[in-house]
Amino acid sequence: MSVVARLLAARGVAVQGSDAAATPALEALRADGVQVWVGHDAAHVVAADGAARVDTLVVSSAVRETNPELAAARGAGVRVLHRSQALAALMRDRRAVAVAGAHGKTTTSAMVATVLRECGVDASFAIGGTVRVRAADGTETAVPGGHLGTSDVLVAEADESDGSFLNYAPTVAVVTNVEPDHLDHYGTTEAFEQAFVRFAAQITPDGTLVACADDPGSAALAATHRAAGRAVVTYGLDDGADVRVGSVVPGAGTVTAVLSGGPLGEAERELRLDVPGAHNALNAAAAVTTAVLLGADPGRAVAGAAAFVGTGRRFEERGRVAGVRVVDSYDHHPTEVEALLRAARPVAGEGRVLALFQPHLYSRTRIFADRFAAALALADEVVVTGVYRAREDVDPDVSARTITDRAERTRSGGLLRPVEDRVQAAHVIAALARPGDLVLTVGAGDVTELGPVVLADLAARGLDDAGAASPEPGVAGAAPGRGEETMG
Repeated sequence: MSVVARLLAARGVAVQGSDAAATPALEALRADGVQVWVGHDAAHVVAADGAARVDTLVVSSAVRETNPELAAARGAGVRVLHRSQALAALMRDRRAVAVAGAHGKTTTSAMVATVLRECGVDASFAIGGTVRVRAADGTETAVPGGHLGTSDVLVAEADESDGSFLNYAPTVAVVTNVEPDHLDHYGTTEAFEQAFVRFAAQITPDGTLVACADDPGSAALAATHRAAGRAVVTYGLDDGADVRVGSVVPGAGTVTAVLSGGPLGEAERELRLDVPGAHNALNAAAAVTTAVLLGADPGRAVAGAAAFVGTGRRFEERGRVAGVRVVDSYDHHPTEVEALLRAARPVAGEGRVLALFQPHLYSRTRIFADRFAAALALADEVVVTGVYRAREDVDPDVSARTITDRAERTRSGGLLRPVEDRVQAAHVIAALARPGDLVLTVGAGDVTELGPVVLADLAARGLDDAGAASPEPGVAGAAPGRGEETMG
């Protein structure tokens, strides 16, 4: 929502708004001249005499009909738009790139915008996270997820969670995967997959679908779209992909690969990324392909991907205390969690990987409990908090134990610990950490606030400059006891 507000304000529209709580996003909007309030109030929308104070109210899917501002707007006849409708209006008269998929949207969208920038195209973008880029001189810049560029290109995440991505008519649609999710909205896997077919059908007549050949759902979508006589470019490790991704080598915070084929030409081009995870080579292939389809030089596009160094809440470092590194990541689907933990292993080196995981949505937790348990078992130590409800009502039958009771042993032979209270969970994971470890706070909810809690606990433990634990009695044995005490 803050991204849309920022883009509208940059276009000269008078924008104001409210949120339930004070956040850094609100402060950033204030700095951009947008009037914001903490707390929702009908008076923000309608005057005491019933006259409308605004022309349009833009809402997200999380806003219920009982919200006082939405109820007031409907009563006063104020036009109400969903966030996606407002973004679709911003796409008009532009070459739009819409990036969809159950996971990988934010990173791939940010990569597209970065590669275009490196190729001399100042694209507008609407991305659910800060975009971090590195200049030729080595300096890094964090660009807010909403940016109004000078070119005719707009890059946007296309949110499939509630079907709102069907409001877009992009020139290039990127589909990273069609892996079933959001079944609370769609009901069945078939309905979820059909939504992507409809999304692809809305690509402009002269546009192209860019789809991952390695994902069965995305590959099937590409085949359907191609059979209808529409333009398709596939990418992937699969030898049958149009753009082939080969020689993938993940490192400690890096990944290299070789790209060739399709609109990139048959010459092999080396891709270098300063972000961890083999999956990011695929995301970069999608970004480079998209840039080339929009007119970028293939060689320059592949080289430009090296400027991308991440997005907010995607393997974002929050701090280090005497040998323990704390990283925050937004991953909330089993496939994402598995990819995160595999990417974290080379980053941790000789240290252990510890995960503090907050499940997101009761429905997702219930449906994918077995897969979450299997993915989290790739870590050495795991603490699972209570479920972040987001837009759903509380389900008393779903808890941290819904996942942990299905788990066998972690990679190092430990058990997944259920700790419902998220702050207490942060204390438990901090007590488990030792010098050399990598601690991950994982999930799409307010688990992102727990990195500072973990860091504070680590600092309070009295580690010396070399990262060695102090010889205070009881410190080494504190972790198991604290974990057991919170599992009732």
